[in-house]
Formats: sequence, C-alpha cells, structure tokens
Amino acid sequence: MSAERYLSHPTFGMLYRVAPAGENRDLFATLYAQRIFFLVTLQTKGATFEVIPLADARHYAEQNLARSRREGQAEHARWRQLFDQTFL
Repeated sequence: MSAERYLSHPTFGMLYRVAPAGENRDLFATLYAQRIFFLVTLQTKGATFEVIPLADARHYAEQNLARSRREGQAEHARWRQLFDQTFL
C-alpha cells in the first residue's frame, strides 16, 4: 500500500496526494478546501504545479481506481476511500 504524501505549496499551503497521474506526476488537492487540484511534476530541481479543473482531476482519479483494481483488493479499497472523500 502506498504511503500518504503531502507537499507544501507556496500560496495554497498543504496539499495531499489524491492519485498518481503518470511518469513523475501526481494529482494533489488542497488539504483544507479540497476543491483546488494540481498536477504536480516532480523534477530534480523542484516541482511544477499546474492548476486543473475538477473534471480533469476526477478523470485522473478514476483512471487510478481502474488501475488499483488490478493491484488487489486492499489497494483498491484504499484508493476508493480516498476517491469518495475527495469527489463525493
């Protein structure tokens, strides 16, 4: 099971990881408001933050849910709970 991940954004404060979004990219959301989503690309010299709309964030999270189904029941249940907390 993946560990929880958090990042500190210079303007929006703490972000939490919602789902992986590809190579060196993850989907993050603001910790408190939970309605501002970022695609974060981690690089050797830092991170880039790209604000994305809710619909795009949900799309990335749904793709991750489909992948987690193949990884096993426990992993899928964890991602399902995070998805429900974030989007429902």
